[in-house]
Amino acid sequence: MKKLIVSVLCVMALTGCSASATAPDRHQGTAAHGPATDAIPQITISVPDGATSEPPDTALRVSTTTGTLTSVRVTPNDGRDSKSHVAVSGTLDATRQTWTVRRTLSPATTYTVHATATGPDGQRTTTRSRFTTMTPSRINRALLGPLDNQVVGVGMPVTLRFDHPVADKAAVEKSLSVTTTPQVEGSWGWVRDPHTGQERVDWRPAEYWRPGTKVTVKASLSGVNTGGKRYLPRDISTTFTIGTARITRVDLEAHHMTVTENGRALRTIPISGGGPDTPTHNGTMVVMDKVADIRMNSETVGLGNAYDMQVKWAVHLTTSGTYLHAAPWNASRIGNTNASHGCIGMTTSDARWFYDHTRPGDIVTTTGSTGPTVDVGNGLGNWNLPYAKWKQRSAM
Repeated sequence: MKKLIVSVLCVMALTGCSASATAPDRHQGTAAHGPATDAIPQITISVPDGATSEPPDTALRVSTTTGTLTSVRVTPNDGRDSKSHVAVSGTLDATRQTWTVRRTLSPATTYTVHATATGPDGQRTTTRSRFTTMTPSRINRALLGPLDNQVVGVGMPVTLRFDHPVADKAAVEKSLSVTTTPQVEGSWGWVRDPHTGQERVDWRPAEYWRPGTKVTVKASLSGVNTGGKRYLPRDISTTFTIGTARITRVDLEAHHMTVTENGRALRTIPISGGGPDTPTHNGTMVVMDKVADIRMNSETVGLGNAYDMQVKWAVHLTTSGTYLHAAPWNASRIGNTNASHGCIGMTTSDARWFYDHTRPGDIVTTTGSTGPTVDVGNGLGNWNLPYAKWKQRSAM
């Protein structure tokens, strides 16, 4: 038997909403035909009428012992339509006698439940109940990327970063969905940045994205308990597109890098990587962002007072501070010696060209360094794990 899916609207409000001054109506035993009999269905709602501090992750259920449920409708506040309402669905079991909400409810929101059951003789009961979800004393916030309508490179994962660590990772992951056109195999995986300590869950495909792929991410997070009654306050979503397949291969032994687009070599650029005491990371990194002019201070990356300068055409690779950028002060070493503090330096003209030809999500792979492979959580280092190992980081 097919499940009946009933739409439920909820509000992603951060502040509380009070119930109507008029007491909610509740009427049972209104028969459609003839006098009341034992066949009149009784309706039970799992949350008590008038409850004022219901957990948002409560398993709201509506049930009847006689006949079947023919309608269940749950609306937030006064039930008026609003763009801020998020869709919540419920399902009927095989007997059509129990309806269960399929997702969490929004915190600090008043809901009205309208339910109708019909008995075997056609007699009908209608019930209305109202309750309010709790206002959490602690919340967690999440930031979803890439940005809506952004075009990104073939290495860009979906990222969901949290202000506070997530104890119940499965509860969060069950609330996430990724839809792609064309269909792509991929998996969520949990990582922690070794430098900032920030926790996030990323979704990456098994292989680099195909250019032109459309990606839609929905995070139905409003009311999800991330652990210790620290709730997420709202749903978020994003839709983005995969652009040109741009991959840069950096050879730190040969002191040059080659930029390719869709498999075709565009340019080979002489470089100078990290010196013996501060080697550049090996491995695959993903362009996080870029800035035309940035102040770089060695104290921010734990290198004391080694440098403090303005740097041009900087392309950001790791949260530990790895950039590709112009390094005119290293002009005599570019193309022959690794002498930087870990970044990859170029002439100013080459750095400007590379800056103009790269976007977030582009791949940069380095080899030949004496340094370690970049940590999976340092920037967007997900590709340094084989896909089979990446899937093991999923909480599901």
